[in-house]
Amino acid sequence: MLYAVFMSSVLPPLPQPQEPFDTPQLLEVGPAPEEPCLRADAARNRARLLEAAARLIAEHGVAGVTMEAVAAAAQVGKGTVFRRFGDRTGLLMALLDHSSRQLQADFMGGPPPLGPGAPPVERLRAFGVAVLYRAAEQLDLQLAAQPEPTRRYANPPIQALRTHMTVLLRQIDPDADCELLAQSLLAYLDPAQIHHLTRQCGIPMERLEAGWTDLVDRVTRTAPPR
Repeated sequence: MLYAVFMSSVLPPLPQPQEPFDTPQLLEVGPAPEEPCLRADAARNRARLLEAAARLIAEHGVAGVTMEAVAAAAQVGKGTVFRRFGDRTGLLMALLDHSSRQLQADFMGGPPPLGPGAPPVERLRAFGVAVLYRAAEQLDLQLAAQPEPTRRYANPPIQALRTHMTVLLRQIDPDADCELLAQSLLAYLDPAQIHHLTRQCGIPMERLEAGWTDLVDRVTRTAPPR
């Protein structure tokens, strides 16, 4: 059972999945819903600001990315940067947007096992490994871009990952509370935890990858890959 055996009452029936499993759609992780499609000149200005921020990261690390520094590097007023991204977290999240879109393209339409065509448990294993290594490669940026706690789990990239994981879990075990299971599994892939385990505890990525596979197999009650 996926639930504690000592629960005193029976859980109500879970709602049936709403996602069309056979026709997945790429989830939107770009501008917030209230932000309309950018005009061509506004899009160019946004790209220019992101290019300036990327240069600052390459030269000075994430700590060198401030709203003032980006404005100076892009030769625009500071107010322009604030209007476009809201705050420093919004700017850093925008920098992660490209890789988020690429990851989504890979798991929604790329080759298996990450993409469609493999059994859902194999896709779940591959999905976690992809997220794990992406986080490790961009760890400083991901840590700096993490929203405050009240916004952390509502931002579009995290919602996209959680939704995809929920869909896979429903395919594996439709009777489970897949939304909560997805949230719990995502905790393993949290950048702050990866930072603690790899940089503070010295755990190699190979061990984290093996741990993810073991966790998936235990949660889904499936045999490990041979």
